Amino acid sequence: MGNYVPFLILCYNELKYFYESRVIVMQVMHAASAISHAKAILIGEHAVVYGQPAIAIPIPTVRMQVELKPRADQQQRITSAMYNGALTAAATTRFAGIATLIRQLLIRFDAALQGFDLNIISDLPPERGMGSSAATAVAVVRAFHAAYAAPLDHAALLRWADISERIIHGNPSGIDAATCSADRPQWFVRGQKPRSLALPHTGVLVIADTGIQGQTRLAVQAVAERLKMDPASEQLISGLGLLTRQAAVAMADDDFKTLGAIMNSAQEKLAALGVSNHPIEQLVASARAHGALGAKLTGSGKGGCILALAADGSSAATIAAALTQAGATETWQYDFAK
Repeated sequence: MGNYVPFLILCYNELKYFYESRVIVMQVMHAASAISHAKAILIGEHAVVYGQPAIAIPIPTVRMQVELKPRADQQQRITSAMYNGALTAAATTRFAGIATLIRQLLIRFDAALQGFDLNIISDLPPERGMGSSAATAVAVVRAFHAAYAAPLDHAALLRWADISERIIHGNPSGIDAATCSADRPQWFVRGQKPRSLALPHTGVLVIADTGIQGQTRLAVQAVAERLKMDPASEQLISGLGLLTRQAAVAMADDDFKTLGAIMNSAQEKLAALGVSNHPIEQLVASARAHGALGAKLTGSGKGGCILALAADGSSAATIAAALTQAGATETWQYDFAK
């Protein structure tokens, strides 16, 4: 037995050092902050549900910021436009998906009882097709990993974000989180890994909010029912797929005149599918009347936002002012050259 004593002592000391080190490394939270941003589907919405491609654009000028600070007590407090209060009380609120993500992150860092203040500052309007929930998830994951000085690759970031996105959306495509965490446009086909596209070198994208919440589930169901009743409507879906492929070429060539025409054609097909409405059509018409190269809805439709493509900053300002006059509750601009 005596021969084993030094060996057992050595093993004990190594295990003790390992666990003590793990506690120190994994449980000390530091103040941290992180950001993400909005996204907009340039083209391909609804058709992407049926296997066609879509192009989503990151909008870095519309930001989401998360600030995380440790507390000396065990209180876990959230401050945001969507929810204010204790993490434990968020399970039955609209914040439930993000709350579940936070709890899983705390488990990951052996910090289930760690007190903190989490402040979410968002420029993104919720339920407008701009990826608000995915942007929140991305920023929260980044903030927790920064607080614990833990490495985070992009694939892991998307897996973490998927936890809350599945609770919020049921069966998300993944396009929102992929684009809210990217710095280049994303080429997306359901079931495949997103691919980055080159950013155009000129042009300005104007985004305008109708002031009406998008109705994703209703819009998706409406398209499904239309396709069931009228199989010929499948031509609209395949047509949107073709337009998306043409849009990728136009973007690569900085051919904004062609890209604008493609956007207009896509809007006609989306309207034919029944996902547009009067507020959307009113803003689209106003944008085109005031110099937009093209304009269309973005996201699910039946509310939400529209996109208008402008040749330059001066034209974008004119279009944005006209959209406000036409009823847009808010507008944003993204200059591709910056």
